[in-house]
Amino acid sequence: MLCATDFLISKANLINLSLRKRCCSNECPKSAFGNVKVTIPAEVFHLTKLYLEDKNENKVNLGVGAYRTDENKPYVLPIVKKCEFEVVNDPKMNHEYLPMSGNPDFVKAATEFLLGADCKALAEKRVAAVQTVSGSSACRLAAEFLAQSLKRRTLYLPNPTWENHAKIFKQAGFKQIKEYPYWNSKRLTLDMPGLLSALTSATEGAVVILHGTAHNPTGLDPTKKQWKQIAEAMKLNKLFPFIDIAYQGFATGDPERDAWAVRYFCKEGFELMAAQSFSKNMGLYNERVGNLVTVLNDKELVAAVTSQLTLFIRTNYSNPPAFGSRVVAKVLSDKKNKEEWLTTIKEMTDRVKKMRKELSEILSKLKTPGRWDHIVKQRGMFSYSGLTEQQVEKLRKEYHIYMLKSGRINVCGLNTNNIDYVAESIDKVVRDAAQKNGESKSDTKDNSDKEDAIIKSVLK
Repeated sequence: MLCATDFLISKANLINLSLRKRCCSNECPKSAFGNVKVTIPAEVFHLTKLYLEDKNENKVNLGVGAYRTDENKPYVLPIVKKCEFEVVNDPKMNHEYLPMSGNPDFVKAATEFLLGADCKALAEKRVAAVQTVSGSSACRLAAEFLAQSLKRRTLYLPNPTWENHAKIFKQAGFKQIKEYPYWNSKRLTLDMPGLLSALTSATEGAVVILHGTAHNPTGLDPTKKQWKQIAEAMKLNKLFPFIDIAYQGFATGDPERDAWAVRYFCKEGFELMAAQSFSKNMGLYNERVGNLVTVLNDKELVAAVTSQLTLFIRTNYSNPPAFGSRVVAKVLSDKKNKEEWLTTIKEMTDRVKKMRKELSEILSKLKTPGRWDHIVKQRGMFSYSGLTEQQVEKLRKEYHIYMLKSGRINVCGLNTNNIDYVAESIDKVVRDAAQKNGESKSDTKDNSDKEDAIIKSVLK
């Protein structure tokens, strides 16, 4: 006769029996990560991967967002290298944490570099600034502060803009992300009537992303007159400017000129936030050196704003990296160092301008269908070429020339050894498309009088 204990099974044996039964029936427990999908890789980094894997000797990379010499090499600025050695050999240097708000010497130098030493807001102590992990982090920190501390939920960004802007602000808590016209693809110019119309009809109090200089991806910046019109339009609906300025000094070769828009908005009484990066203008790409500047109308609010920003920093990365900030502080704070840097940055931008001019001239000489003078009217490292996605793909597959599908090219990727090949390849692809599709030339008519009339009616 069997007793009840004969039917008892130990807990361990029961689990093993259960797992064997489930595995035998192809019902093994699924991983907690089973539903994670492979995301689409960031285009610019994926392009670099494809370029590196390409064995063709004529390959050209016009996608990467970094400066290259005429020998197609990365460039370490001489004054940056000098200051790096000084930092490393400083007997007082240590690896202690920086304050959450960053390296004070760097923050002071970077903020004055942007706003100008004679800035009224600085003199009146109405500026809050914190070091960030380059420009991307400055954008994210500002987005979180605006969404959570100021309860802003609506964002307007230019079409096109840096592809990371919308993602950053959406993840930070912005609910409505809208575009305002910026690039006129038919005329290859700035769409001022569309831009101003969108801003004058925007939601009151909304945040507006502006590119302080060297607009990414178009390379096309407003003139001083147009900046004034943009400021006037923003005042109508009390719009809040968030200015992303990642190329100060690298756009025109003159940091003062490149900072004009930010300083004008300050003089006009705007409260604003501005994201700085020293990746491009000092070649410190992987050191991740940035600064977030907040201009207020009341100095009594600086402590509160700074405390909230440091709270977001604490729960994100806690402290910014020290090395790059020490290098930038040495470059900007020493008169001799800064003068040498200004000379170098001017040489770098002059090379980019030369490549723009030569590319435009070669395409014109080849009588490539369309117009190409817009290339020299743009500034900074990027140019919106006007090439279609299909033309870009053909350039990559048939000629091994890599650029973003939007047609954005990094002019720094051009040099005296490859510019003829690039121009001739573009000519073949554009000419072929024009013959197949019967495309007409871009609109070259001067519509400035008509545009001025539209703008006046918008700003009434």
